[in-house]
Amino acid sequence: MIKEYILSLLKETIDFDDASQIKVDIPKDPSHGDLSTNAALVLSKKLGKKPRDLAIELSDSLKYDNEIIESISIAGPGFINFKLNSKYFFKIVEKILDENSNYGKLSINSGKRANIEWVSANPTGPLHAGHGRNIALGKAIANLLEWSGYNVVREYYYNDAGSQMDNLAKSVHARYMQIFNPDFPFPEDGYSGNYIKDIANLIYNRKKDELKSSDNLEIFKLSGEDYNFNLIKKVLNLMGISFDVFFNESSLYKTGKIEELINRFREFQMVYEKDGALWLKMEKTEGFDKDKVIVKSTGEPTYRLPDMAYHIDKVKRGFDLIVDIFGSDHGDTYKEVLYGIKKAGYDNKNINVIIHQMVTFKRGDESVRMSKRSDNVYYLEELINDVGVDATQFFFVMRNPNTHLDFDIELAKDQSDKNPVYYLQYAHARICGILRNAQQNYDVLSDNPEVDFSKLGTEDELCLIKTLGRFPEIIHECSVNLEPYKLIPYLNEVASGFHSFYHNNRVLDSDNVELSKSRLALCRATKIILSNGFRIIGISAPDKM
Repeated sequence: MIKEYILSLLKETIDFDDASQIKVDIPKDPSHGDLSTNAALVLSKKLGKKPRDLAIELSDSLKYDNEIIESISIAGPGFINFKLNSKYFFKIVEKILDENSNYGKLSINSGKRANIEWVSANPTGPLHAGHGRNIALGKAIANLLEWSGYNVVREYYYNDAGSQMDNLAKSVHARYMQIFNPDFPFPEDGYSGNYIKDIANLIYNRKKDELKSSDNLEIFKLSGEDYNFNLIKKVLNLMGISFDVFFNESSLYKTGKIEELINRFREFQMVYEKDGALWLKMEKTEGFDKDKVIVKSTGEPTYRLPDMAYHIDKVKRGFDLIVDIFGSDHGDTYKEVLYGIKKAGYDNKNINVIIHQMVTFKRGDESVRMSKRSDNVYYLEELINDVGVDATQFFFVMRNPNTHLDFDIELAKDQSDKNPVYYLQYAHARICGILRNAQQNYDVLSDNPEVDFSKLGTEDELCLIKTLGRFPEIIHECSVNLEPYKLIPYLNEVASGFHSFYHNNRVLDSDNVELSKSRLALCRATKIILSNGFRIIGISAPDKM
């Protein structure tokens, strides 16, 4: 990447250990060149020189390739500006066309393994629309991890034990009993969605009245779990998501990992008994103000204990990076889990927790409800049916997960440039239309045409090429903090740059075949960048719209 090339030139010329403050950026004023560095300003104090004098000294000493850098100039108090050679940009187009669907893939994490766990909704009901942000975000981040070089394991963890599953069993049992007695009481904290009645009816169709007198709720629990998980997997399939691992909480008990962790805490004197419960000592030096119960007086573990055991299991599997994606309701609790992992004697430094804020769905001025325990729920499958898979995925990813998201359903359905996903996909489809037209009506396109890129020289052409060439750097920037949303403004810049290029430059011209070949090659390169970006975000790249 060009920024790394310039930094390497600087390091060859002047010795500096910490490059964190030295930046290579695109100047705000295009007349200042293609790239600019603040190296002289950062290093001047340490070297006892005036920034501008140091800038001149550095620029005179840099040994650069003239086919990459055309010229160097000094601006302001000591910025070093670089104008890149047009041959360098033409080679970018060639590289994009050559690497195609692999262009932009990085090797920085090659040979490393990453585990990403997300969704992890308990099988107590269908996925409601609010789950969508977690689902879409995880899909995009998993893709981004792969593009940065990781071998990625996609994992889903769910609680198939505990009070929520008991409530599911009681809810299904009540609906089953109401088939015979409509006045049979429904549990106050039960799940009242229509899907509970569907599960009860399925049980009735198989068992008729065999279970009327039974106190065993296991069949109701297992039937509910199986039915709901099928619904969940159906929606995940609609979203184009498949998991490598489904990990259930009950396995932690069956394999003795819960008891093993408790014994480990006892060994390190991190737990004590009080009021019949088992407490974990939470140290103030770690930011906690009171101890936490990990096993209730009833003998039932709190959520913290199995979560700690589960993450220790992931640590033991030897991943170089472990990513968790949680909603804002986990904003404090995940810190307790990381603390428990550490105090049990395991390294938690490679665990990266991403917290996303809540979503509000709007139909005009009206908010849409999402409570799973309500009978009036907006399910994720309904949202997908309303706006489509691509709009669902895109709208959930397009904002910083740290911010609250207003999901405008009507905008997501809109088939115009007002809809941000439509705008991007239309640019891709438009390019496909141009390429089809060339293939059908002009004898200027073949699988591997000979192209003279030196014919590309208009401001719009060079601006678009420069934008395309930044794609690997954008991927690197997004991958550092796992922020796929930062890719979207860049793709908008690509689409906008293409529209300007196409509006101001005639692409297909039978009187100038060589120029047409060059411009068609630029169209193909733009299509590749858009398509590759779409793959990371998790949306399709349509040929027609």
